[in-house]
Amino acid sequence: MNILITGGAGFLGARLARALLAAGKLSLRGAPARAIESITLADLGPAPADLAADPRVRSVRGDLLELVQRRDLPAAGTDLVFHLAAAVSAECEANFDLGMRSNLDTTRALLEACRALGSKPLFVYTSSLAVFGQQPGGKPMGRVGDDSLPTPQGSYGIQKFIGEQLVADFARKGFLVGRSVRPMTVSVRPGRPNGAASGFFSGMIREPLAGVQARVPVGPETVVAIASPTRTVEGFIRAAEASDADWGPLTAINLPSLTTTVGEMAAALERAGGPAARALLDWTPDPAVERLVRSWPGEITWDRARVLGLRADADFDAVVRQYIAENPEAVRLTVR
Repeated sequence: MNILITGGAGFLGARLARALLAAGKLSLRGAPARAIESITLADLGPAPADLAADPRVRSVRGDLLELVQRRDLPAAGTDLVFHLAAAVSAECEANFDLGMRSNLDTTRALLEACRALGSKPLFVYTSSLAVFGQQPGGKPMGRVGDDSLPTPQGSYGIQKFIGEQLVADFARKGFLVGRSVRPMTVSVRPGRPNGAASGFFSGMIREPLAGVQARVPVGPETVVAIASPTRTVEGFIRAAEASDADWGPLTAINLPSLTTTVGEMAAALERAGGPAARALLDWTPDPAVERLVRSWPGEITWDRARVLGLRADADFDAVVRQYIAENPEAVRLTVR
């Protein structure tokens, strides 16, 4: 089996690749498991050293749209594409053209290139909860389910929803097999902050545990739907494994979520790192970030993912403990 992961050098892309390589084989659409022969990681930057050292891994660097337009990707014989590469929320609000190029033009070009293969590869598309949004002056969204009407309130969400529809139509036409998933806000991400408006959901845990102050631009009452990196990658892989009958309609599914508040996240930080960690939180509002984040839903249902056997994190304390266990070198405070 030959797999392409766009955004493959990024945090989730690399984590997905490691999970696949560790398994060594994968069942596509409910068929008998097959050995994974190659994984191509496409990204602007280099693959992490551990992945680059694996003979099954091929790293392709460059602008994804240009690589696809030249038909460098996907290679003939590609069985499965995980399309993770994207410009993130705040970037898309700040730079409209960047968002349209990265999230719309590139997605369509990649779908067309998969169609041109003629082999109907399986295409797993990572959408976003940002396809849902609180309409100004409208009634509260309440709980949002798999089939709730998307009403995105930002360029990123609009681009992701268009991507969902393109994947569904390419699949309906029989050009490929399409599966769209909506991940929750992923926390805690290690490493450097990214340009996402939701980035502080990781930063408010990661930075204080490292002894660094972190800004929290929204109020403690803000409700958020969270998923750990482990649960998120499980959802990506299950989307590829599910049979057509188990998957169901071509519309996107919500991945499992843990509903919490920013205040509860701060409390979990204190339970892990003590008062010294919580004292490093700077509760200075950012109206632009707050407006965007508050437009996203916090109460999510994920019935289709549950039927597929997926599950949410038990609580946010468990998410924090997972981060500490996986990134001991990044923790400077004494943890409990």
